[in-house]
Amino acid sequence: MPTRPPGTRRPGADALDILGMGAPEPDPADASPHAFPDGGTWRTEVPSCEGPEALAAVLEEASSLDVPVHRISQGSGVWMLTDAEITEMVDACAERNIELCLFTGPRGTWDVGASTRTDSGGGGLRARGHDAVAGCVEDALRATELGVRCLLVADEGVLWTLHQLRARGELPADTTLKVSALIGPVNPAAYSVHERLGADSLNIPSDLTLAHITEIRRVSAAPMDFYLEAPDDLGGYVRMYEAAELIRRGAPIYLKFGLSKAPGIYPYGAHLRELTLHGARERVRRGRLALDLLARLGADGGMSPLGSRLPGTLQRFPLPERN
Repeated sequence: MPTRPPGTRRPGADALDILGMGAPEPDPADASPHAFPDGGTWRTEVPSCEGPEALAAVLEEASSLDVPVHRISQGSGVWMLTDAEITEMVDACAERNIELCLFTGPRGTWDVGASTRTDSGGGGLRARGHDAVAGCVEDALRATELGVRCLLVADEGVLWTLHQLRARGELPADTTLKVSALIGPVNPAAYSVHERLGADSLNIPSDLTLAHITEIRRVSAAPMDFYLEAPDDLGGYVRMYEAAELIRRGAPIYLKFGLSKAPGIYPYGAHLRELTLHGARERVRRGRLALDLLARLGADGGMSPLGSRLPGTLQRFPLPERN
């Protein structure tokens, strides 16, 4: 079994070999055996696209820099957009065959509870109480009625609730549920539980090691979302040079082009317009840098066809009996 795809190389490998500083060949056992149902091993995502104007900036920059985009995601939430804004975003993404993913809310950090302001972080971004879950359900129903087919969630209970609604036909069957990095699982057991609760793709924290990713892939084939560059509130990690190895170990994987050293923009409004538009364009540019690196290493093969969005057959917990 080859240790890596033919024609690929590690960064700096030839020069380091001359100096006797070459690294050992990667272990074939570390490679993920999984792929997307279309046969691809990786897709792309541009996050933090907060409204129609930011989306237009992303699409313009992606066209200018020739950056393929499979998914656009937003962080402020469905409730921070008007119906007209959502419809405009749905139409713009549909025209280019890009998946649009909107966040469900409310979340703990914007709630009245004080625990998220403590050093421990309390319950984090989770939905506090019945009313918060109900708000997330309302967001999901409204968004899907307007044509959105991917929903971001930051609470295990909300995930399970939306999965049940999808299974019972209250949400469209082709709706995908994406777990936020804000509650991302950090071990194989937790990753598997989220998959069984209904997750179709899962953000994992960007500080997990390559070995941790291999461990996850031994128990789950659910698509993984990974920030090559993480926002500062998620650590600010920049792991661009690991892109090829992340694909090899983490497939099927979404490479997310985040942005460090940038102020937070959630919840977005016009007061953050210039910052958001500049950030949107720079995220696409970061994507171009990552794709160029993969090409130089001969590791840019295996990308899913543009327009691909479904995750394939995944493992689920049995649904409870109807009351």
